[in-house]
Amino acid sequence: MTTRHEDGQIRVEQRGNILLIGIDRPEKRNGFTPKMFEELAKAYTRLEASPDVFCGLVYAEGDHFTAGLDMPKIVPLRREGKPLLPIGEVDPFNLREPLRTKPVVIALKGISFTVAVELMLASEVAVAADNCRFSQMEVKRGIMAGCGATIRMVERAGWGNAMKILLTGDEFTAQEAYRMNFVQEVVPVGEEFGRALEIAGRIAAQAPLAVQATMENARVSLGQGWHDAYAKIQSTQKMLYNTEDAKEGVQSFVERRTAKFVGR
Repeated sequence: MTTRHEDGQIRVEQRGNILLIGIDRPEKRNGFTPKMFEELAKAYTRLEASPDVFCGLVYAEGDHFTAGLDMPKIVPLRREGKPLLPIGEVDPFNLREPLRTKPVVIALKGISFTVAVELMLASEVAVAADNCRFSQMEVKRGIMAGCGATIRMVERAGWGNAMKILLTGDEFTAQEAYRMNFVQEVVPVGEEFGRALEIAGRIAAQAPLAVQATMENARVSLGQGWHDAYAKIQSTQKMLYNTEDAKEGVQSFVERRTAKFVGR
């Protein structure tokens, strides 16, 4: 029998064109350690680098997504200003180069504190169980959220809603997360993984290059404005129209069948 590492691990499994990325330290409510951050970044790098993987799905083992950071293990690194994520690996929070181009769906349940919220906000689609307890509680620990919450909460929910959460550290529910556009669906507890897998499957069934181009154009619009995004559409469309997948898309329409995309 393999001995489990006390610092937890990230499970990675390819299922068809979907990469399952599992947070696996349930005995400690999936509290994140430096080891888990490193392995999570490597999992996202695999998602990005694998030509036959079209979508990622992040989930957690046990009853809770994560209670947040394992502070005694994290604090020494942060005091020295050392990064939690290896340079050169893909950032799971999509805040630094190389930026992720492939979509991620996330399934959340139970206690989903700090890093869970920021992974949720960094994902393309989030499904939350109705028993989720969210909190961005860094101010209660004398620090601030550092993986995107201060940026994305304001974008999604507006200044007042974001500040209420960020400046109090108070918990909020799955329904409140839905109201503030942090999650896209709320489902009964136990159904979150299945629903997230269903959505990931729907995304993975589409033309991968078209999905990635759509994400990129939307990101340009969000960061640089719609003028810059629109300016890129014509050249991107020309590239897409000349792909194998675009030809397959037309042929499948003519033949009235489901398209089989390959990402070329």
